[in-house]
Amino acid sequence: MSARGERGGGAAAPGNGDGTPGDGGAVGNGGMARGNGRGAAPLVIRQGGRESRLWIGTSGYSYAEWAEAGFYPRDTKSGQMLRLYAARFPAAELNYTWYQMPRAEAVERQRGQAPPGFRFAAKLTRTLTHEVDPDAWRGEAARYRDGIAPLVQTGQLLAVLVQLPPRFHRSEANRRRLAELLDALAGLPLAVEFRHRSWATDRVLAELERRRVTLVTVDAPELPGLFPALDAVTNPELVYARFHGRNARGWRSGRMQLQFDYDYTADELRAWRDEKLLAMLRRARRGVIFFNNHVRAQAPRNAAAMRDLFEEAAG
Repeated sequence: MSARGERGGGAAAPGNGDGTPGDGGAVGNGGMARGNGRGAAPLVIRQGGRESRLWIGTSGYSYAEWAEAGFYPRDTKSGQMLRLYAARFPAAELNYTWYQMPRAEAVERQRGQAPPGFRFAAKLTRTLTHEVDPDAWRGEAARYRDGIAPLVQTGQLLAVLVQLPPRFHRSEANRRRLAELLDALAGLPLAVEFRHRSWATDRVLAELERRRVTLVTVDAPELPGLFPALDAVTNPELVYARFHGRNARGWRSGRMQLQFDYDYTADELRAWRDEKLLAMLRRARRGVIFFNNHVRAQAPRNAAAMRDLFEEAAG
């Protein structure tokens, strides 16, 4: 395998101190994030004559605690964080689009804060996944499309993350509901993250493959009922991995500062690279890896470590 960076090079909602929404920020190898005007680059992964591009980053980036932890210069304003983040990582997952419906003019302003080569994944708004009005959701889907249009038009949208709640079991009604939602969003690059184990079936994977929708692979605590960490590739265009941390005691606490408080070891990250991610990347043209363990800036530290591991494997 070989891995190299390519030339690469962007919407922000401020973090609120407890990790929500948290869109901005970053660093690697313990260094402080400093803008350089060019932006970080995705990795080019070559394996057995195949080539794929890999974007590694974090879920959200504008956490005030990241400045307190030394990853941003102290007193960095939330509006400055994306530029600094983009100097260290080539992509970010937008959290705020789950909390509030994106507006095209705000997304366009945010996009302009990062280099042209920067990429985004955007969470689907909660009114389409968690707090669904059966009489209004189709209009919400249309509003979401309009809101993220600037990222679609510039080619900066890596994926729309359809994050489903743990209570969303694989019932007949929920299967129909998910199919209707995917139909309403057809044409967008979709990635589905299941939280309930009942969706881990061959029939579900086959349907995602038929639709060319990416199954999100997750690292999370091994708890009863949680969706397992699968290495299935359902879309040859995109592999999508999310690292939530393994804090079993905090996972169901209802407090994000506990749920996502986890610092991965080098051995844990290396095992993911060797046992799952490299094989998955051989079956897809692009890959994204986002770290969601934002507490005390653990996410950017672990994201930088994962990037180093991929570069290390290239020799």
